[in-house]
Amino acid sequence: MHIQSMNWGLDDSQSIYKVPHIRMKKNNIASSVVLYGSLLAFMAFTVYILYINQEVFYTAHDRSEFLYGAPFFHTLMQKPFGLMQYVGAWLTQLFFHPALGAGVLVAIWMFIFLVGTKAFRLQGSASALMLLPVACLLTSIVDLGYWVYLSSIRGYWFSQSVGYLVMLLLLWAARCTPRKWHLAWYLFAFCLYPVLGWFALLFVLCLVVVDKLTWREFIGIVLLIFTASIWHTQLYSDLNFSDVMLAGLPRFATTIDSTERLTIPFWVLVAVSVLLSGRLGDWSFGRLGNLAFSRLVLPVLCTIVGIVFTWSLMFHDKNYIDEMRMVRHASDNNWKEVLSIVEENKKPTCTMVFLKNIALMNEGGQFDRSFKNGNISFPIANPESLHVTLLEIASPLVYYNYGMMNEAIRLSFELATHCGFSPFYLKVLSRCALAKGEEKVEERYTTILHHHPFYRNWQPAPVTAKVNELQHSFPDELSGVENSDSYIVNNISLWYEADSKAASEQALFYAMISCDSNRFWPSLRKYLKMHDGEIFPVHAQEAYILFMDKAPEEKRVMIPVEETVYNRYIKLLDVMAKLVKPGKTLGQVAEEMRGEWGDTYWFYYFFGRQYSNMSDRKANEIQS
Repeated sequence: MHIQSMNWGLDDSQSIYKVPHIRMKKNNIASSVVLYGSLLAFMAFTVYILYINQEVFYTAHDRSEFLYGAPFFHTLMQKPFGLMQYVGAWLTQLFFHPALGAGVLVAIWMFIFLVGTKAFRLQGSASALMLLPVACLLTSIVDLGYWVYLSSIRGYWFSQSVGYLVMLLLLWAARCTPRKWHLAWYLFAFCLYPVLGWFALLFVLCLVVVDKLTWREFIGIVLLIFTASIWHTQLYSDLNFSDVMLAGLPRFATTIDSTERLTIPFWVLVAVSVLLSGRLGDWSFGRLGNLAFSRLVLPVLCTIVGIVFTWSLMFHDKNYIDEMRMVRHASDNNWKEVLSIVEENKKPTCTMVFLKNIALMNEGGQFDRSFKNGNISFPIANPESLHVTLLEIASPLVYYNYGMMNEAIRLSFELATHCGFSPFYLKVLSRCALAKGEEKVEERYTTILHHHPFYRNWQPAPVTAKVNELQHSFPDELSGVENSDSYIVNNISLWYEADSKAASEQALFYAMISCDSNRFWPSLRKYLKMHDGEIFPVHAQEAYILFMDKAPEEKRVMIPVEETVYNRYIKLLDVMAKLVKPGKTLGQVAEEMRGEWGDTYWFYYFFGRQYSNMSDRKANEIQS
């Protein structure tokens, strides 16, 4: 019995030591579940963000320049960070297939996460801190908004991620060497400044804060301060110092626009990297390693912070995406898709209205369907108040489809000189050259495009009958340098002198859009002459009845109209007489009449130019 009791005592003591071990094992399992669950949640969020921005990525490839050959390469290599921009510009071509380009970006970010955990020596749950730099890089490509049309930064979409990955590889290598070698790494980073630009300085800064300051770190700080100045005097004296200092750090500025908000992700990236290089990673895991915060709360917190940061700065607007979709389909002459997009949109922008009317011109029914879909354009979502209009988004394409080849060519060159000869401008220039019969010029543009990995068999679409007819209907002269929507409307509304069926249709339509009776009557006479014996379209009848009532002239045209259309106009006047009262805004009246009359030309005439989204705006108040 004594021996048996001794055995029981031994078993009891062993069970006592097993309890903490079991608890530790359970804690490890729980922390692993939380960590990997947080990583999967952030990855799912990233995939979702990339998915809803796939049209932005296609537009990024379409508006980004990469030219094969030595001149383009040497142009970028003449400034610091040029190699990273060259690599980024090449990779941007992959956005021709948005899923492919996004997949490569995700792969780079995964490498950043893995290398970052080594470079910053993050272990266990503390590795979730690397979600913060990834969130910064993700935000930097989804917060641009309309800068996608204005920015002249080559390779922006990939260069920052590639540069940061190289910086982390250097930091990992440097921290694997004895501290006495840090001076050599500082000098090496100085030499790499022409390649890595501001990431070389970030590398020095991260390495300096790793340990306590010594004379080596002091030299590193000196290099950090004077690197840009030294390289400016020795190699880049022909550049402005502002272009050499912090080279590669994106700056979003033109002669008339500037946005500081878009640099926020990069400054946050700097702050997070420096903190992780210090003792933040060790603090979160080592000092609090035995607490629930590090193992359970930290991964969840990093995921939430990353998601909130990206979501709060991301630019996403339905019209912004729909404009890109419509430009893409219009470039391929896919007019049915253009119409299907705009039919689903209740508040189209100016660009969408123009592309819709071009689609109706090609598909037919412009005078029967255009005002049913609405010709009132709404302002773009533009938080930075950028000077971006139809000009930057789709003007060359609009000019081409109206047969104004010289205007399309001039504008394409002007915009490409600033933003680069991207596929969008090369395709427009190629199509214009084909329409003008300039085979050698067309071959030159298509040859440049054939170097693109996804345009090797691209050829400009055959010139449509409409474009060909319009092109030969009037002298294709450069009549001015203005390229606003009103300039296009006023120009086309003067085509009533052309002996062309297509030109007479567009002259009448844009005379109606301009609400100018002095252009409407001659345009109507030409239209009737060119369409003798054909049915008088509904919207043209509406305009005829209105101008007969509001702006008759001695030589007005007398033509029959449908009695139902005329009676509807009389009813509209009665309704307006009851609704229009002093103290009431035009916006309020428009909203009350939109349901019954929004599909008519009359609604556009009375409310199209005066209408305001702010229905209570005092400037639109009816006085009498």
